[in-house]
Amino acid sequence: MPSKRTKRTRRREPITPDTRLRVALYTRRSTDDEHQPYTIEAQTDRLTAYVTSQPGWQIVARFTDDASGATMNRPGLTDALNAARNGEYDLLLVYRLDRFSRRIRDLATLMDDLEDVSVHFRSATEPFDTASAAGRLFVQMLGAFAEFEREVIIDRVIAGMERKAGNGEWTHGPRPYGYLIDPETHRLLPHPDEHHVVRSIFTTYARTRMGTRAIADRLNAQGVRTKHGKPFSGHTINAMLSNRLYLGETFFRDVVTPDAHEPLIDPDTFEECQRILTARGQPGSSRASSNSSYFLTGLITCPECGSKFIGASATGKLPRYRYYTCFSRTRYGRAGCQAPRIDADLLDPAAAEALVAFFARTDLITTAIANQHRLRAEEIAQHTAELDSLTGRAAATQAAIDRYLTAFENGTLDETTCGRRVTDLTTQLDQLHQRRAELTEATVLPRAPDAAEIERIHRHLTDVLNSGTLGQRKAVMETHIAEIRFDGDRLVPIYRIPADAFRARGQVVGRTGLEPVTDRL
Repeated sequence: MPSKRTKRTRRREPITPDTRLRVALYTRRSTDDEHQPYTIEAQTDRLTAYVTSQPGWQIVARFTDDASGATMNRPGLTDALNAARNGEYDLLLVYRLDRFSRRIRDLATLMDDLEDVSVHFRSATEPFDTASAAGRLFVQMLGAFAEFEREVIIDRVIAGMERKAGNGEWTHGPRPYGYLIDPETHRLLPHPDEHHVVRSIFTTYARTRMGTRAIADRLNAQGVRTKHGKPFSGHTINAMLSNRLYLGETFFRDVVTPDAHEPLIDPDTFEECQRILTARGQPGSSRASSNSSYFLTGLITCPECGSKFIGASATGKLPRYRYYTCFSRTRYGRAGCQAPRIDADLLDPAAAEALVAFFARTDLITTAIANQHRLRAEEIAQHTAELDSLTGRAAATQAAIDRYLTAFENGTLDETTCGRRVTDLTTQLDQLHQRRAELTEATVLPRAPDAAEIERIHRHLTDVLNSGTLGQRKAVMETHIAEIRFDGDRLVPIYRIPADAFRARGQVVGRTGLEPVTDRL
C-alpha cells in the first residue's frame, strides 16, 4: 500500500533578544480617515518604532490593504502570504490582531499557513508570541472574542433600525422619489417638485389603465427625470406603484408603522393600482403554462387594458365555442374591459400555419439575425464599458460598508451614523448588482443558427403541429411565439428564434375572426 503523505514544515526557532529577524509589516484600514484612528500611516509609524526598539530586527517588506477584515480576499494579505512561502521574511508584524482578521476560522487558517512556512506572527500592542503553544491559544481566544463582538454589534445595529422604523423614522438609505428626509426628525417630507409627479403616476395608471412603459415614455417626453437625473423606465414605475411607502407607511424587516409620514396616495387609488397590477400579471404566469387546448393563452396582449388573453369556452348554437378573451373582461365583464373576443378555432390553426411559413423563410431569418447581431454588437461595446465601471463601483461600495461596520465595532463611530450610512450604501450596492446583472446578460451575443439548423427547426415544427400531441403542439407554440399584439384589425406575432426575438408582421386573422356573432356572446 502507498505510504501516507505527511506535511513537512521548517522548524520555527523561538525568538530571543539575540535573534536577528527579517520583519514584514502588515497594515489594514477598515474605514475612512475621518472615523478611523488606525490609519495606514499611523499603523506604519508605530510598527516602525516597535521594530526599531527591538535589537536585531530589520524591516524587509510592507503589505497593506484597504478592505474588511471579515474576508481573506485582500491583495495585500495575498502578497504577504506568498512572500512568506517564498521565505522572504521571518516575522509578520501587525499593529493589532483585528488588523489581520476578524473571523476565527480565517485566523486559524492564516496562522496555519504561517506556521507551515516557519514564519512568526506578532502584534505590536498585544502580548502574545505564536512561537509557543500558550501564545497560539491566546491568539485563538482573542479572535473568538473579536468575532463574537462583531456579531453582537450587528445584532444591535439591526435592533436599532427596527426601533427607528417603529418610531416612523426613515431607515432605508437614500430618499425615495417624491420625498425629502428631515435631518432633525429623520422622517419623510413631501418633495415640493416631485410629489405631484408621484400622484400623477398613480392616478394615470388607475384611471386610464395606461401601461408602466407608456407612463415612463410620457414622463421622459415631458423632461421629467428620476431623482438621479436619469430617464424613467417601466420597471421604475412598476416598483413605485407597488410601494406602500406612498401610503404613509415606513418599514424595516417585519416592523411596519402606518401614518409615519404624509401619504402621497389615498388608499382607494393605491388598491386600484394593485388590482390592475395583479390582473395584468396573473394570466401570463399562472395560466400560460397550463396543458390545455388553448395554445396561445398568455401570448396575446389586450389593446385596451394591457392584460393577457386567456382561453375560455361557452355553449351556443354550436355544441361548444372556444375563444380567447381579455383576463379583465373574464373577471369583471364588459365593465372591466371592452376588448373583443377572438375565435380560438380560427386563430390557433392560423397561428400554426403562419409559424411554419415563417420558418420556411431561411433568407429572411438569417438577414434579420445578422442585422440584430450588428446592433447588439454596438450595444455590447457600450455595455462592457459601463459594466467595468459598475464592477469597480460595487467593489468600492462593499469596501465602504465593511469599513463603517468595522469602525462601529471599534467604537469610533456611533450607532445612528453607522446604521444610516450602512443602509444607504447597502441600497446603492443592491442597485449596482441589479444593473450589473442586467448588463451581464445584455453583453452575451447569442450564436446565430445556420441555414441547415433553421431548416431542421422548420421540419420539426411542421411534424409536431401536424401530428404531435396536444401538449407537444402547445409547447411548440409557446416556445417559438414570444407574443401576439393587436395592430389595428390585425394580430401581429412576434417570433422567438434561437438567435433572438424579432418582429415579423403579417395578416393572421381578419377582422371577422375577432368577434364571432352568436346568440350567447
